[in-house]
Amino acid sequence: MKQKTKLIGAAIATALTLTAVSTTAMADTAAHRHPFVSEQDQLNALYRQAKAEGGKVTVYMGGDMPGQWDALAAAFQQQFPDMKLNLVTDLSKYHDARIDNQLATGKLVADAAILQTSQDFDRWKKHGDLLKYKPVGWDKVFTNAKDKDGFYTGVFYGAFSYIVNTKQIPAKSGDFKATDLLKPAYKNKLILTYPNDDDAVLFGYKQIIDEYGWDYLAKLVEQNPKLIRGVPGSAAGVASGDYLASIAVGGDARPNGTQVFSDSERFNSWVQRGAIFKNAPHKAGAKLFLSWLNSESTQEHAIATWTWSVRKDVAPPTGLEPLASYKNTNPKAFARFMADRDAVERFRSQVELYVGQVKGADPGDPQGTLGRYPGAF
Repeated sequence: MKQKTKLIGAAIATALTLTAVSTTAMADTAAHRHPFVSEQDQLNALYRQAKAEGGKVTVYMGGDMPGQWDALAAAFQQQFPDMKLNLVTDLSKYHDARIDNQLATGKLVADAAILQTSQDFDRWKKHGDLLKYKPVGWDKVFTNAKDKDGFYTGVFYGAFSYIVNTKQIPAKSGDFKATDLLKPAYKNKLILTYPNDDDAVLFGYKQIIDEYGWDYLAKLVEQNPKLIRGVPGSAAGVASGDYLASIAVGGDARPNGTQVFSDSERFNSWVQRGAIFKNAPHKAGAKLFLSWLNSESTQEHAIATWTWSVRKDVAPPTGLEPLASYKNTNPKAFARFMADRDAVERFRSQVELYVGQVKGADPGDPQGTLGRYPGAF
């Protein structure tokens, strides 16, 4: 503890000496009470608490492909071998329904949730369903990626935009825009995720329609796109070379495609939020998982290899600038869109007039086996 002392005269020199001694003693005491503790030491302490609790944790994580987060689960298990993690992947809109039903029936299975449905976290906070918990590294997390009161914390920034065959990209990739997809070359060569099935995709379409109007969507449908459920399928369709482009999606489209961020149009970026439930069966396990996920090491080696970290001290993936440097996106915009559920449903219903009703199995649970209580121990 550093303190400046102003000398005011020799008459009180003795008093100042006594004060300095007292101040030094207090500084030593404060340092003893609050020593620096590394993130790894904090995780080790949480690990001991989680093992004492039973060594179990169930996390519901938004995604649209079975096994999508298996690598993340494997990394956690490798670091904490005595933990039993049930990381259950499904569309966020199905996970939140499960959680609401579990809360309503008093049969809570999920210890924590990591979802794109940002409105749920605000609602759960308001209803007192969330545990106030600031994970390891919370002070390093960007302000727009966390609840100021500590009831939820972002784990990564997602971003959906165009995925395009590399041969179709202009010399300056930022020149690409939605109207390019209306060219003859894209006829029968578009693969689109149903925008009325995924709110993050839907918001991407809203930004395009706000720019070009509903007539754009009508012309897009005249291109005879293939419509599918799930974002990974759209990325895979371009990656294979069978299709030339997709809209408002993300993912690895190599070897034939890449993600493109337009310089003239807005694209959707958002914070994937994570929180622990107040009545979670395994609170200590949930604290360990969220703290591990937000730790500098995990953010650097498991998150920032493919998307933007929520931490200020972790650099973006190779080839990307810091998210704040992209002036045509705002992570807060998606949360505002999601908060007005009446407006979302009105827009979704209008989009459905053009693209039709969603068809196909749930891409996150194609066999329909998850049920109401997946991950129960």
